[in-house]
Amino acid sequence: MKKTALVMALILCLGMFAGCSAKNEKKVLRVYNWGEFIDESVLADFEKQYPEYRVQYEVYTDNEIMYTKIKNSTTNYDVLFPSDYMIQRMIQEDMLAPLNFDNIPNYSKIGDSFKNMDFDPENKYSVPYMWGVLGILYDTTKVQEEHFTWNTMFDSKYKDSILMKKDMRDALGVSLKSLGYSLNSTDEAELSAAKDKLVAQMPNVLGYTNDEAMDKMIAGEAPMALQYAGDAFYCMSENEDLAFAVPEDGTNLFFDSMVIPKNSKNKEMAEKFINFMCEKEIAKRNAEEIGYFTPITEVMDALDEETRAFYPKQEILDKAEVYKYLGEEVTGKYEKIWSEFQASL
Repeated sequence: MKKTALVMALILCLGMFAGCSAKNEKKVLRVYNWGEFIDESVLADFEKQYPEYRVQYEVYTDNEIMYTKIKNSTTNYDVLFPSDYMIQRMIQEDMLAPLNFDNIPNYSKIGDSFKNMDFDPENKYSVPYMWGVLGILYDTTKVQEEHFTWNTMFDSKYKDSILMKKDMRDALGVSLKSLGYSLNSTDEAELSAAKDKLVAQMPNVLGYTNDEAMDKMIAGEAPMALQYAGDAFYCMSENEDLAFAVPEDGTNLFFDSMVIPKNSKNKEMAEKFINFMCEKEIAKRNAEEIGYFTPITEVMDALDEETRAFYPKQEILDKAEVYKYLGEEVTGKYEKIWSEFQASL
């Protein structure tokens, strides 16, 4: 009897500890973002404000990788940071949850020009995070050009000189623009011509890269790179020989926003995370850390003059295009052509 009582007591005690452990275990908020796209110290600040949660933070390198993972993964992510055209696609495919803006009062701080965008015209699914343009980051000691166009990157004098983005829409987009076509071309002949031009560019290309291009440009290992403005701004702060040009023939204007997947298990806390990211000091820290352009008016006004001067002028925006989701059939054409190109590398 004593032995039985002892065993029962041990079971009861272990059960109490297990219950206590389960009670104290933190919930997980899964955040999936672009690489180099946040001041990671703000994640610790969020956990201090909401101590019952810990943030599990993961990064991706392009929209298509993120989309495929969300579409096929059994993991329930809570907050994503897709770009405009990918948000449009995910809305059409019923992959995103409508937001409860009662939990996102800081949405009122977003500038009016960043609302009612074509990819989310009713502002139901997304909250703007950062925006920017695509351009050419170059080493002024190795590249002297009076005028930059996209054809600059295809000029034979830049053999073994260029870092291109390993991104379907950006690489094909640059080629399309250099041919005088739209970034959102749906014409199969135009897309094929863009692929052929990328193949012809190969002797110029040092490599197809993503975030690692930043380190190479800072170290002076390449004369030129296809680069987003925010990353370029950071690189320029680390190497005074670097400069950034937006080609005269127009470029991509992009908007990356915060969304919640429909299968999120922590929707209310995800909305509080989005709201936290829109707090003035948090948004300012993020903008200063990553160099991208904030949609929050009071943060923009609080930035130093040098940073504000890097924001694109209206004449650049007037000639820019926003990527659009072109539908399943055309996207399939893009993917086929991109796969054919990659096979030739």
